[in-house]
Amino acid sequence: MMETLLFYLFGGLALVAAINVVLARRVFYAALSLIVCLTALAGIYMLLDAPFIAAVQIIVYAGAIMVLFLFVIMLLDPFSATRHFDKRPYLAVLAIVLGTAALLLFYPLLKSYDPARAPRELLAPEGAAGTVTNFAGTLFRDYLLPFEVTSVLILIAIIGVVVLAKWRT
Repeated sequence: MMETLLFYLFGGLALVAAINVVLARRVFYAALSLIVCLTALAGIYMLLDAPFIAAVQIIVYAGAIMVLFLFVIMLLDPFSATRHFDKRPYLAVLAIVLGTAALLLFYPLLKSYDPARAPRELLAPEGAAGTVTNFAGTLFRDYLLPFEVTSVLILIAIIGVVVLAKWRT
């Protein structure tokens, strides 16, 4: 009973924070809401008996990546910029049309989902689902290339932001 209540609490908090990320008028407040969302997801991971994933979620995403985002936001200094008015109001209508089309395309997929067919058995030995050994073995055996490509893409993004910030000044 308590786990269900905590799940709905963390899930609701993550949902509200994610909506606030999209609706926030200032980039800084959107980044803070994203930190709250990522922290709530870490709480959900703890409820799913995956303490290592929860720790990685806090340390890497809510910690390091969000600090990087906040540094980039402060580097670009959005608070001193003048307000820009949208010169293309048709983009809002286009976004609504495309969003509605995406929902209509995904509706049959979501309707056909049957939670009873989802696998319930863990592939790991009993009690080892959230352990570091199991996670590291899977990550570096099966997903080594995507892991390395992601790190290179993040490095390229950091270099690009620094170059753009220097070019702007």
